Amino acid sequence: MELNIRKYINEDYDSLIELWRISSLPCRPRGRDRKEELVRQIKLDCSIFLVAEAEGMLVGSLFGTHDGRKGWINRLAVHPDFQRQNIGTKLVEEVEKLFKKAEIGIFACLIEEGNEISKRVFQKFGYKVFKGISYCTKRVYEDV
Repeated sequence: MELNIRKYINEDYDSLIELWRISSLPCRPRGRDRKEELVRQIKLDCSIFLVAEAEGMLVGSLFGTHDGRKGWINRLAVHPDFQRQNIGTKLVEEVEKLFKKAEIGIFACLIEEGNEISKRVFQKFGYKVFKGISYCTKRVYEDV
């Protein structure tokens, strides 16, 4: 299988939303995941939005962002028919490479309580579960 990892473009939107749905990744297409919002986000210097293509279809995604000192990995998804083929690994390696190029030396991800599969995946990538931080959030709108 030939795999192509590249930056997300606006024309990927419908395929991306379908990938997230089929991968059971929570999606808010009327909120933070609406097309106009992704158009805005990919223009930001701190955004590294990647997709993986194989066999003419979108089979993986990973959105990376950073604040100048810490890189955040979000929205890692791999199509169920293409899992266990190192697509997730290659996406994570690519975003880490781009973080390093931007002189970002700390990589992190947030995983919701009970999502043991994601915890195991990221531990396989060398990430350690950090205890002792409470994540607080304030939302302007429910779908953000």
